[in-house]
Amino acid sequence: MTTVRQDAWTKDEDLLLAEVVLRHIREGSTQLKAFEEVGKKLSRTAAACGFRWNSSVRKQYKTGIELAKRQRKELKKKSQDVFDSHQVDGEKKIKGNEAELNGIFSIEQVISFLQRLKEKEIQFDTSVDELKKYKEERDDLRKKLKATQEENEKMKKEINSLKDDYLALLSIMEKARKLALKDENQEEKMKFQMDINGNIDMIKDK
Repeated sequence: MTTVRQDAWTKDEDLLLAEVVLRHIREGSTQLKAFEEVGKKLSRTAAACGFRWNSSVRKQYKTGIELAKRQRKELKKKSQDVFDSHQVDGEKKIKGNEAELNGIFSIEQVISFLQRLKEKEIQFDTSVDELKKYKEERDDLRKKLKATQEENEKMKKEINSLKDDYLALLSIMEKARKLALKDENQEEKMKFQMDINGNIDMIKDK
């Protein structure tokens, strides 16, 4: 399995990236294909090559990009002229909007369409991966929320149980206090007297 590099870019790598991108522009290809080609040569991802190009290298080759676009236009014009020159038996030449209206397209138009289609497919795949990631994060948050709610309910039950135990303890203490007061009152009401024989008897107040 090829290891994907993530180290810093060198000047030679930037030069290679610029040369490949400009060549693809001249040939009417897409930058995405250029990034894929460079990525294979440098063991980097196409996304990393695209980021490097857009963030740093492209600014240094503005003139080269414009020149490559002009060369692409001239190459396309020459290709069209060659195609037109091989028309025989009075075949009608089809160009621009007329070609699209009649449902007939040139090779360049078909290639361009397929390239755009591939780019959209890659964008779609990226969106699907991101959506899957967000769903996994959402499910994880839901699990954590459920666990928190269950823990909260458990704590509420424990608090209610402690509250009941506390009230029961207060009730017992109150009963004990009343019993103690009752015993004290009874002791205060008890009196003693001695009979004629010297015996001591307890007399309760009425």
